[in-house]
Amino acid sequence: MRLDGKTAVVTGAASGIGRAVAEVLAQAGAHVLVGDIDEANGEACAAAIRARGQGADFGRLDVTDAASIAAFRSKAYALKGQVDIVANVAGWGKIQPFVDNTPEFWRQVTDLNFLGPVAVSRAFLDPMIERGVGKIVTVSSDAGRVGSLGEAVYSGAKGGAIAFTKGLAREMARFNINVNCVCPGPTDTPLLAAVPEKHREAFARATPMRRLAKPSEIADAVLFFASRRSDFITGQVLSVSGGLAMAG
Repeated sequence: MRLDGKTAVVTGAASGIGRAVAEVLAQAGAHVLVGDIDEANGEACAAAIRARGQGADFGRLDVTDAASIAAFRSKAYALKGQVDIVANVAGWGKIQPFVDNTPEFWRQVTDLNFLGPVAVSRAFLDPMIERGVGKIVTVSSDAGRVGSLGEAVYSGAKGGAIAFTKGLAREMARFNINVNCVCPGPTDTPLLAAVPEKHREAFARATPMRRLAKPSEIADAVLFFASRRSDFITGQVLSVSGGLAMAG
């Protein structure tokens, strides 16, 4: 699955799944614009990709801030003139009983996990519509498909991202723009490392394949949706969870 000559933007690319997505797309031949609020690790990601002889630049991006998204968009088009692939990976959550959540927490989770992909997708759509081609891939979560204990609002936001993917896919199909969604289960990332070890062990035990996902395994699914191999696939949700959530 080659992406030679393509330009991809990846949000949340400083670490975890986002970094793995940036690396996999670059390995496939795309020039990647690494977007993240974490400037030090974002720059490091882009530098590591370039050190392997592949194309990457860094652009600071806060997906909850309209001005930041606009500046990131401008940088993307200034660098390469067009964007072929948008990978919405930025997200955040914390395991906490719903009754302990604050309204500020609700807004933070919703802004990052739902409205962030909405805003970033909108920022890059018009040139894709004009060209009649494009790929948008959003990394949601199996929590959005089946719910997750201690993550009620996160589950709702990720479920919104799934529904947004399907709705946008219907609107964009006539412009030959594919819009799809990847739903990881528990994945071995820095975010999950902050969870108590007993919870991580429970996630692994609950997974039929008896382990956590690797970020690269999620990234491979994103690569499929970003490639020509998925040209007749749109509005779809692919679970990459080792069988943890087998609901339809």
